[in-house]
Amino acid sequence: MNKIKYIAFVIVFLIGAAVQAQLENDQDISKVGTTAAQFLKISSGGRGLAMGSANVAVCSDLTSSFWNPAGLAHLKGIQVYFENNGWLAGTDYNYGSFGFEWPRVGVFSLSLKMLSSPDDLVRTVDEPSGTGEKFNAQDMSIGISVGKSLTDQLSLGASINNIRQRIWHSSGQTVAVDIGVQYKTPIKDIILGASIANFGNDISLSGRDMNLSVDPDPNNQGNIEFVNAQYETDAFPLPLLFRVGIGGHLINKEKLNVLFAIDAVHPNDNYEYLNLGLETNINNMFSIRAGYPGIGKKDAIEGLSVGVGIKYPIMKTSNTLVIDYTSADFGPLGMIQRVSLGFNY
Repeated sequence: MNKIKYIAFVIVFLIGAAVQAQLENDQDISKVGTTAAQFLKISSGGRGLAMGSANVAVCSDLTSSFWNPAGLAHLKGIQVYFENNGWLAGTDYNYGSFGFEWPRVGVFSLSLKMLSSPDDLVRTVDEPSGTGEKFNAQDMSIGISVGKSLTDQLSLGASINNIRQRIWHSSGQTVAVDIGVQYKTPIKDIILGASIANFGNDISLSGRDMNLSVDPDPNNQGNIEFVNAQYETDAFPLPLLFRVGIGGHLINKEKLNVLFAIDAVHPNDNYEYLNLGLETNINNMFSIRAGYPGIGKKDAIEGLSVGVGIKYPIMKTSNTLVIDYTSADFGPLGMIQRVSLGFNY
């Protein structure tokens, strides 16, 4: 047991060291707008979003592949999860995941995350009203995750994600990994969690939209008039996130369960902040949730989030249908309404 605890401590230490090396933290500079693939920070799962995105220590379903892959270790049987909602500024957000338990090996999941924009007119300086063409943008991440319980107290998990961004005919691609740990402390009903997300290479765009023809010497009429060239875009890092959290039961009775969660988040493109969440579960069937994210983040626009959930048995079997609804306040950008569906077999 002492050896296992030592391994867990080393993993958490290495996670922190890796993050510290990447972040170059300067509390006077927020670094907002310095990373690519911002869609990777969109909270997955109605439960986590409703709890103010405080989920790293208490996640235990398929959405754990986003929060903390170690939470996958608690999944039993087969689960399917899907959500779709209109996101900010008219964009569309989709998330889907499939996972299964492999006895004595671990829990495996496959997830897809996608953010897309509607078609818009292509405009130029010469044709500001539009050229007649249309363009759109799409961000996508496909990931494979695994979680395993080493003991009744300690769980580990990891994910590898293929990340792609596209706008019209230009795109960029990279690979990133997530690592997480959850530990049930000897203190009754208290769980600790930590994860690092989006640890990978920088990403840049390329494609035929970058092609152009230029005159290398416009003052010389006798030279080659035009040569083919291509714009070269800068590479930007991914939005690295280091999360540590604590959660536990304030009340843990047969028909009433009250859960709290607190996450501290250390990003590489913003100030550090806290997320707070609370969930009340009645009869292991109906849940009421509330949370507040971004506490301590300068110029934060996030506000109160609330939600409800229901876990309903299918035709009096052990299979269940899970439905979650969440409403989250994003200040001047408006309210986000999310409905998600899950099936447990």
